[in-house]
Amino acid sequence: MKLYVGNLSFNTTQDALQAEFATHGEVEEVNIITDRMTGRPRGFAFVSMKDDSAANAAIEKLNGTELDGRTIVVNEARPRTEGGGGRGGRGGGGGGRW
Repeated sequence: MKLYVGNLSFNTTQDALQAEFATHGEVEEVNIITDRMTGRPRGFAFVSMKDDSAANAAIEKLNGTELDGRTIVVNEARPRTEGGGGRGGRGGGGGGRW
């Protein structure tokens, strides 16, 4: 199961997240999201855990707890939507006819 971890300190490392979540079960992957332009952390990460029951235990135990001075948010990651956000709809424009 893939978990979303939000409100992270910019100082939180992958090793720290790995250690925190590993107390609840086997961690497959930790991915701290960084800004493409600056390379700096954006304050959230995704943690993949092998077992759903361990992932649910991690959500239960870690959501709302403090890590590196910040109260973190932990929940099941939602699937990414197609299109990646953006503008949506048709571009607005003058009152002409099509």
